[in-house]
Amino acid sequence: MKHTITLLIVLLLAPLTILRAADAPISHRVLCTDYKGNRVAILSAKGEIEWEFPAKTPQDCWMLPNGNVLFSQITGAAEVTMDKKVVWEYKAPAKALVHSCQPLPDGNVLVAECVTGRLVVVGRDGKVVKEMPVKSSPKDVSHQFRGARRTGDGHYWVCLMDEMKVAELDGNGVLLREIPFDGHPLEAVKLPDGHLVVTLWDRNRVIELDGNLKIVWEITATELPGNPLRIPVGIHRLPNGNTIIGNYLGHGFEGKQPMVFEVTRDKKVVWEFADHARFKTVCQMQVLDVPTDATKGEVLR
Repeated sequence: MKHTITLLIVLLLAPLTILRAADAPISHRVLCTDYKGNRVAILSAKGEIEWEFPAKTPQDCWMLPNGNVLFSQITGAAEVTMDKKVVWEYKAPAKALVHSCQPLPDGNVLVAECVTGRLVVVGRDGKVVKEMPVKSSPKDVSHQFRGARRTGDGHYWVCLMDEMKVAELDGNGVLLREIPFDGHPLEAVKLPDGHLVVTLWDRNRVIELDGNLKIVWEITATELPGNPLRIPVGIHRLPNGNTIIGNYLGHGFEGKQPMVFEVTRDKKVVWEFADHARFKTVCQMQVLDVPTDATKGEVLR
């Protein structure tokens, strides 16, 4: 009888335990780039700095399956271990400006270069194994490219920021199409369902387009209380459908609001990060508590 009563109490309390877990505040362990802070960092779920490494105006970053961090900086890209050893590096040509990189399944790295106007695939020896010139006529060559990604079908997507369009290239770098936007795109992420999520910095918008380029979801400048969009840069679409947004706070907004936040499909902010004492401007981020392999295209950012 005693054991029966104990079991009954456990069964009655179990739903309450589940409810409390479901209602618990969301927290994330995150890898991010601090552009003006000139570093890449890993933050614990409590917001503590677990790891950091100096980088010159970094924008893009990835956690690799081997536990190393890959990031872009203005002079190229590098892979660094947790004990802060550089195990791979690409140094771009002297005049080139680099704002994005991506790990590829074969161990190579995709890098987009402003000024030289090309996408390059770089081998493990740090040398270019494939070069793809991208037709572009920017007014400001420093704003030529921003986010560049290769998708599972082998195509390349690159934000032609200054020309307000996103280009899709085939596996050999041949232009397939250009998608115009009413604003300057900084990031374009192709989702498994064929949708495209794009950040537009000067329009202060994040938009999701379906296969027919119809807007099916968006966040506009001032519709999220406490998190107005300033310069939305990086995005990470999570498996639950939520979106992590890196809200660059330069141009007079430093220190005034969260730098990164998570928003649901029904536009509720469920997590945010702000540490103005230790960070300046966060651009890109990868949530690390979602088990995914960046080299296999499983990280949707």
